[in-house]
Amino acid sequence: MHIWQKFVTAEWLARNEWQLDSTTSGRHAVIRWPHRKRILIECSCSHGEALRLLKTFGGAFHPLPPDWLEQLARQEKKKPLTIGKRLAITHVGGSSLARRSLAKEAASRQLRRRGTFHLVIPAGAAFGTGDHATTAMSLRLLEEVSRKMETGWSLVDLGTGSGILALAAKCFGAKEFVALDNDGQAIRIAKQNARNNKIRGIKFHVRDALRPKNRHKKFDLITANLFSDLLIKALPTWRRQLKQKGHMILSGVLREQESQLLRALRYHRLSILKIRRRGKWITLLAEQLRRS
Repeated sequence: MHIWQKFVTAEWLARNEWQLDSTTSGRHAVIRWPHRKRILIECSCSHGEALRLLKTFGGAFHPLPPDWLEQLARQEKKKPLTIGKRLAITHVGGSSLARRSLAKEAASRQLRRRGTFHLVIPAGAAFGTGDHATTAMSLRLLEEVSRKMETGWSLVDLGTGSGILALAAKCFGAKEFVALDNDGQAIRIAKQNARNNKIRGIKFHVRDALRPKNRHKKFDLITANLFSDLLIKALPTWRRQLKQKGHMILSGVLREQESQLLRALRYHRLSILKIRRRGKWITLLAEQLRRS
């Protein structure tokens, strides 16, 4: 078994995504980092497949050690990320084949832990494994605010990435959920994460966060882990999709951008309930004020 890798730009991925998906039969992983332009493409494959990928796309490949599955299994024994008492998240690494195998195995244990759901999210498949500060803070605010919501609450997750917030919302009792991302690859991975975790009912759409699906639909909760400029620009649109006394969880904001976002929220009559800070990032919870 070998692993083939190539660093690319977003433009390269857009031009070659169809051929890449066809050549790897959808087994490749797309790894993105916030605020970095380069994207890592990787695929676990045979030696012959690695040679074909190298000839077609460039990049590099190297053999995996004979005991790579055992090594990966040992890595996955580390303690999962816990969100309150209701959710534990394990992210698995390694090649795409190993991630899928381990994800499916772990997902079958989802409901075995009394009172706690267990999600498995492959590391690197798309932004949002739960380890990044912005995602972890969003998850904890989601867990807190959902405790007080009535059964059957609804959520739209904008810029869903790996789909982790939408999946967590299901665990926390949401009955209606929509997840949007303008990246088709992210939506494909989010759908796979839902299947691996045996979660159904989430409506995934490739769509711009500024043009949500069904603008007349209103939700109890909006989550968005995006850049602050986009958050501010989208507030008028998102506010119209928020129910009276509904909530927003906004993340992906640097500390130096905090005051600008707070001014925009107040201007659009959104009350700031909580602000979480971790390192250079902030995440906040806001509530829709009664319209005058």
